[in-house]
Amino acid sequence: MIGTGVLKGMAVTARNFLGSYFEKDRLITVQYPEERETLPENYRNFPFLVYDNDPEAGLRCVACKICEKECPPQCIYIVKSDDKKPDYMGKPQFYPKIFDIDISVCMSCQICVEVCPFEAIKMDKVFELSRRERFDALLLRKDELAKSNTYYHGIHPLEAAEVDANLAAAAAAKKKPAPAPAVPKT
Repeated sequence: MIGTGVLKGMAVTARNFLGSYFEKDRLITVQYPEERETLPENYRNFPFLVYDNDPEAGLRCVACKICEKECPPQCIYIVKSDDKKPDYMGKPQFYPKIFDIDISVCMSCQICVEVCPFEAIKMDKVFELSRRERFDALLLRKDELAKSNTYYHGIHPLEAAEVDANLAAAAAAKKKPAPAPAVPKT
């Protein structure tokens, strides 16, 4: 019959219109700048670098460049330092002299987070990154990307607690002496 699609569409519209008066959780408009919905913990937007205690010395990144190689749109640019400095565990490591992410190209795929063996790069929840300039302002540098571990705990509490527990276990395993080799009896 001609017009059944239109009638079905009007029925859905009428059901939603009338349902919005009787159910409080249906079709609620959020008045955005004043009201904000809470984002789920697994929400991701753009990457940031995690540091412990000091933004320069405590940066977890050791410039291994795995994230740069694995990034599909190639929006990460890293230059490794020539010298080493103590990392967050006190072990001398290389560090990124330059760490840039072009967020105009980043597709928020989280591959950089998944491939990082040092838990140094994580996904942020900040999505209000509009800028007046188009090119240079959308290139986030190391000092803009570096955020503290307490900030990470604030936006991803469960994931951050698990990461810290894994890092502490790895540090404890490295400090524990290796068992003495067994001497064969002759």
